[in-house]
Amino acid sequence: MSVGLDIGTKTIKVVELSKDAKKPALKSAGAISYTLKTGIDKMQDEKELADLAQNIRKLLKDSKISSRKISISIPESLAYTRIMKFPLLNDQEIASAVKWEAEEYIPIPVKDAIIEHKILERQEVGNPPQVIVLLVAVLRELVEKYIKILSLINLEVVGVETELMSMTRSLAVPEKTVLILDIGSVSTNIAITKNEELFFSRSIPTAGDAFTRAVAQSLGVSIEQADQYKKAYGLTEKQLEGKVGKALLPIFGAVTEDVRKTIHYYQMETKGEAPATIILTGGSSGMPGVASALTKALNTEVIIGNPFAKVEVEPEAAKNLAPYSPLYSVALGLALRAD
Repeated sequence: MSVGLDIGTKTIKVVELSKDAKKPALKSAGAISYTLKTGIDKMQDEKELADLAQNIRKLLKDSKISSRKISISIPESLAYTRIMKFPLLNDQEIASAVKWEAEEYIPIPVKDAIIEHKILERQEVGNPPQVIVLLVAVLRELVEKYIKILSLINLEVVGVETELMSMTRSLAVPEKTVLILDIGSVSTNIAITKNEELFFSRSIPTAGDAFTRAVAQSLGVSIEQADQYKKAYGLTEKQLEGKVGKALLPIFGAVTEDVRKTIHYYQMETKGEAPATIILTGGSSGMPGVASALTKALNTEVIIGNPFAKVEVEPEAAKNLAPYSPLYSVALGLALRAD
């Protein structure tokens, strides 16, 4: 069994997989609403940590999770993912070079960070020939805080990675370059993957909550009412005289422009091809009209991601999970880890 736990800003999700068969099978999945008053990185109150731990305990119990070994994700906004380029060095030489040069790439002291790297590509016929390396760094103190929270309910953390690394595992497509667009509540995460490897990532502080505020201000309604309007009408022009869509367009346009810039930067940095497909995921990705508006704006195929496509799921469970599948992209990807 393997378990992935995704502690989001407004929901906590868990997935347990059985890996006995040729293809992993879904054993259990569940989610609860739980709004974090502040990010885990800023939590100092022991009671607050304990309260979060008890909510996780309840979720695992209600979801009938059997394993006590858990893989967790770090929010993309709290991680530092960078592309590094080196001459055609061997693996050992690259590991040494990463160690010495990492400080130039991340805005935190190397001594306070957990740093990992992965060789993505050897461009031996490039001009110049080079090795493309992915560098990922997070504050050690942050990881230790996550481990502390889960230790309060006797859970053992066996794997830690960023949200987009998890999503790449659950959503990326073999032998294709795709862009994963994760629209959450407080941030939108953008990943470009090639051959199911994360090549580039970015996090921007514009997402579902910003959409809701825009509707509330434009229509003069409460945040609660605006959230309902956003979910019901989205970018469509036929409901409420298109007022909700018009309120959302400036925010949506900003997100779209960030996607466009990310694609351009990726192509410049790696000499890679533009993504053939955009895969939508995250709690705010289900707004009506988002996929068609993105397709029109970026002239690229846009699909709604289904992380459960890579695992065996019983028909009844698949039917029940279908409306919520974008919420599980991170948790499913964590459960698919080969720890």
